[in-house]
Amino acid sequence: MPEKPWYLSRAVWGALVTIGAAIAGLFGVSFDEGAVTEAALQVVAAIGGLTALWGRIVASTRLV
Repeated sequence: MPEKPWYLSRAVWGALVTIGAAIAGLFGVSFDEGAVTEAALQVVAAIGGLTALWGRIVASTRLV
């Protein structure tokens, strides 16, 4: 299986940015007005980040 460094993976960076945005929202960093909308965006961001991370885990190119 081909190898590449973890920091060259777009999936890993996408997951880290998405998870970071979700965590920032949990600590009160607001990206939009409206508590319900903000909570929904945080949940979707966390799910997106976890999905991207899962995609990297099952990917065919190995990270080193």
